[in-house]
Amino acid sequence: MPYQLIQLAPGSYDLLMGGEIIASIVRSGARTDQVTWTAELLNDPAPGQWPLPFTQVEHTFKTLEEVCAWLGNPEIKPLRRTE
Repeated sequence: MPYQLIQLAPGSYDLLMGGEIIASIVRSGARTDQVTWTAELLNDPAPGQWPLPFTQVEHTFKTLEEVCAWLGNPEIKPLRRTE
């Protein structure tokens, strides 16, 4: 089932599967060479019940592009600002 990313704020996304939020994707680190992106399941399912490609509850990446490639290039809905 394809994933969808919904941007909540710069550096923060909900990961949806089948219209349900299953994980968060967040950026940490202040400097470019120290940035880490983390994909973390919101519930702690038993091993073997993790949605693919998860093989553990939390995975880390150097860029958002790496996260997206790992997830099969999900649709990304950007942050909508109301002014």
